Amino acid sequence: MNKTTFEPEKTERLRNLAQTLHAEIRGQDHIIPRVVSVLQRGELGLSKVGRPRGSFLFLGPTGVGKTELTQVFTGNLFGLDKLVRYDMSEFQMQESLGLLLGSRPGESGFLGAAYDRTKTGTLLFDEVEKAHPRIMDVFLQMLDAARVTIATGETLDLSGFYIVMTSNIGSAELMILQHSAEATLERHVLSRAQQSLRPEIFARIAEKLVFHRLSYEHQLEIAAKFLDKEIRFLSERGCNVRAAESVLPFLVRKGFHPKLGARPMRDAAEKLVGDAVAGALLLKGCADGCLMADPANDRLKIE
Repeated sequence: MNKTTFEPEKTERLRNLAQTLHAEIRGQDHIIPRVVSVLQRGELGLSKVGRPRGSFLFLGPTGVGKTELTQVFTGNLFGLDKLVRYDMSEFQMQESLGLLLGSRPGESGFLGAAYDRTKTGTLLFDEVEKAHPRIMDVFLQMLDAARVTIATGETLDLSGFYIVMTSNIGSAELMILQHSAEATLERHVLSRAQQSLRPEIFARIAEKLVFHRLSYEHQLEIAAKFLDKEIRFLSERGCNVRAAESVLPFLVRKGFHPKLGARPMRDAAEKLVGDAVAGALLLKGCADGCLMADPANDRLKIE
């Protein structure tokens, strides 16, 4: 039997994958080991023949890291250009099947067009519960045999892809049960997902994972991550900026939304820090100094 060998760079990247994901994703430490397990087996050629490299159902409220985690692991393993994302709210009608697979002979559809660009990577289906039942039939083919036939007559081999489905199923109830133990919430969400998705689809997904709500401490950590990126960006452009303690709570107040979670945080950090720097440059011609909150004017400023 031939022994499989791997490039040292790839092996090192897989060894450090958990550390990489922990550095980017906050508040979901219970998720990362299970995701890494699937990814490492997939990248080492240990996936079952005739199946995708791995499959996930990411459950939980909006803005807790489901899409972010998918982007981070795909970027790390393949590059972000290998992430193909579909919003299933756009595939709620029966005619949507033609958009995905082609509606007339000779048409390749969105999936065929993506396959022409790349034969490996990640297929991300956001809000999967909104897809039309006929789209669900396609998911079953993907998960069961990693093969889908499009309108051109070509059968696509999807065994080189990871398949990620995200869903907000059970999120409304999470607000009602927000004081319950995390294990209780996970059981509730998984039960709701099993009721909402077809049993044969649910059973074929390798990992069904429930993302936790973000505590205030985790919100601060996410704010700190984006603030650090902005400060490094400014440093590369010759601006020596340090942040006061007041900045992170202010960013959380402006960048965390009860319904959207931490999704607005990146834009909030970019805008608020950028506005502060622009104001300092226009006023003094220099942006060096201490970044601090200015609640009276609902902004950040540099002193």
